[in-house]
Parts: sequence; C-alpha cells; structure tokens
Amino acid sequence: MSDGAEGRDRRRLTTVMREGEQVSPLELFFDLVFVLAITQCTALMAAEPTWEGLAKGVLVLAALWWGWVGYSWLTSVVDPEEGVVRLAIFGAMAALLVVGLCVPEAFEDQGLTFAVFYGVFRAGQIVLFLVAARQDAALRRSVWLGLAPSASLGVGLIAGAYFFDGVAQGAMWLAAVTLDVAGPFLFGSEGWRLAPHHFAERHGLIFIIALGESIVAIGVGAEAGLAAGVITAAILGTFLAAAMWWAYFDVVAIVAERRMSSAPVGKVQNEIARDSYSMLHFPMVAGVILIALGLKKTLAHVDEPLSQVGAFALVGGLSIYLLAHVGFRLRNVRTWNRQRLLVALVLAAAVPVADRPAALVVLGAVVAVMVALIAYESTRFSEARDRIRHSEFAG
Repeated sequence: MSDGAEGRDRRRLTTVMREGEQVSPLELFFDLVFVLAITQCTALMAAEPTWEGLAKGVLVLAALWWGWVGYSWLTSVVDPEEGVVRLAIFGAMAALLVVGLCVPEAFEDQGLTFAVFYGVFRAGQIVLFLVAARQDAALRRSVWLGLAPSASLGVGLIAGAYFFDGVAQGAMWLAAVTLDVAGPFLFGSEGWRLAPHHFAERHGLIFIIALGESIVAIGVGAEAGLAAGVITAAILGTFLAAAMWWAYFDVVAIVAERRMSSAPVGKVQNEIARDSYSMLHFPMVAGVILIALGLKKTLAHVDEPLSQVGAFALVGGLSIYLLAHVGFRLRNVRTWNRQRLLVALVLAAAVPVADRPAALVVLGAVVAVMVALIAYESTRFSEARDRIRHSEFAG
C-alpha cells in the first residue's frame, strides 16, 4: 500500500471533522435499528398501562437514548462507512437489535440479556472513540475519565437490577441512567470534538424517526376496524404529528443549528451541543413517544374515556414536548417562548380531567390547541420567520 493510501486510512480513524458532510446512509441504517427499540418502548408501556409501566418505558428509553447519543458524537469524528469502522457499526447494530428485542421484558426475564447486549453496544462506542483519539490526548482523556466510567457504571447497575424487583429495581435503573448522563458534566466538555451541521442533522432525523412512531401507533390502534370514529382519530393524529413536526423544523431547528455552528469551537460549542441536543432532545423524543402511546389507546377505543395513564400520555406528553422546546430556546437564545410555555402549562393543568370525555374529544381538543399555536406563531412572527427561513447564514 502506498504512503498516500496509508495516510488516508489513518485519517479515517482520527479526529478529522466531518463538517459539510451529510448524514451517511449507514447512519440512517443504524437509526432504523434504533426505531425498533423505540417501538418496543411504546409496546412495553402499552402492555402495562400503569404508572409503573410508564416509568419502566421512560427509563428504558432514557438508557437507549443515551447510548444513541454517544454514537451521534462518535460519527462526528469517524466516518462510519470506512474501513473497520463499518464492521464495528454493523456489530453495534446487531447488539442494539437484541437490546430492542429484550425491551418488553427488560424488567423481567430478559433483564440480564438486555444488560449484556447493551454493554456490548456501549463498549463498541468507547473502543471506536479510543481508536479515533490515538493522536488526540484531550479526547482520550474525555473518554477514559468521562464516557468509559459512567457507561460502565450504568451497564453494571442495569445488570444488577435484574436480581431485584419493585422499587429497588427501578431505583437501580434510575441510578444507572443518572450516572451515565452525569459523566459529561462531571469531567468537562473541552476534549470532545464536534461537526455542528452533521450533529444537528443527525438529531433532526432521529426526531423524525420518533414522529414516525406516532404514525405507527395510528396504524396499530386502527387494527380494530375503520369505523368513522377511527378514521377521524387517524386524521387528527396525523395533524398532531404534522404540528409537532412544524413546531420543530419550521424555525427552531434552523436557529439552533446556526447558534451551535457560530459558537466558539471547543468548550462553548460542545456544551451547547450537549445541553441543546443530547439533553433537551430527550424530553422532546420522550414526549412524542408518550403521545404515540396516547394515540394507540385513543384509536383502540375512540368512544370511551382514556385511562389516567392514557390521558397523561396524550395530553401530558404534548406538554412535556412543548416544555422541552421552551428549554431549547432558553438555552440557545436566552429568551422565553411565552406562547409555548403557556400552552404547555394549560395542557399540564388539563391532565387530571382529560380522562373524563371520550378519547376522540380529547384528541380533537389537543389537535385544536396545537394548530392554534402554530397559526398564531406563523402570523405573529411572520417577518422574523421569513427572514430566518430564507436568509443565508454567514458566520
């Protein structure tokens, strides 16, 4: 092999930024496996429609999300389609697939299997980071002192939780997720490397995948038959998913990416990415998954009231989604989105009574609120919206 070819191979595994590159086909393929895991979280909550079942689903989703987040940072510094990295990503996908299959019984018989394959999934991420950081001492330090210990503790606690049940088991899962998430905060953010455009696009695409789960939920919920009420609920559910898409992609995603791209490289930019994307995108995605659960329950019994859990999933899930948007804007531009905050608080206040009307009525009210919010913002801020969407970003 020539020196030039050897140099190219080495660069594929060093911290060469991918700025200007689009998300690769292999990354999209990888995310399709993540779809299964997300779908299984909804299935777990749907099969156990209690507060405990809801908590289990959210805890599993949090663990899966943080594992996915690590790979989104990883592919900013390595090209997943080159050399041995491609094979390693395939291996991670296989592990993630098994993890997804274990999700419905992650707190029962398949808990240990979940932990083992989740550990393999996370270990692949750490190994690839270390390979990429061979000539980058700061990144190596971040991996050894931050990612590796927090991920190892998290996996160990999830494995240990298999031998417990009830509150103790839930507490160990919560501790696992908390410790894993705390790693980047405890050991600093200076050493990480980031390709802002690629990073933002990757998170936007995973958000679309989460929205896809709400569409899947409509299909699953409609299996009972296509009566007039079910058709109406399916149409309303599509409008709700479209409104959530609009709320994110119309302006918010554009402003956030520009803010991150223009930030000073290093600590400042990394912390924006960590807070805005790795952290605040989780409640957005969790809110969408909860809404998917609410839609599934609504379409199954359109003429009957939702249970308290179902009402929380549909109405409270949308409130959580909008509150995440409020935090997203506050982190990026240091101002409050008052109208979204108001709507989120109104929805939260409505949760205790949302289990009284028929499910279809509640869904109709939720959709009306979201459509009104989008219409108000599009009209009230039309000039700023047009300027943001159609101006070129320089610097």
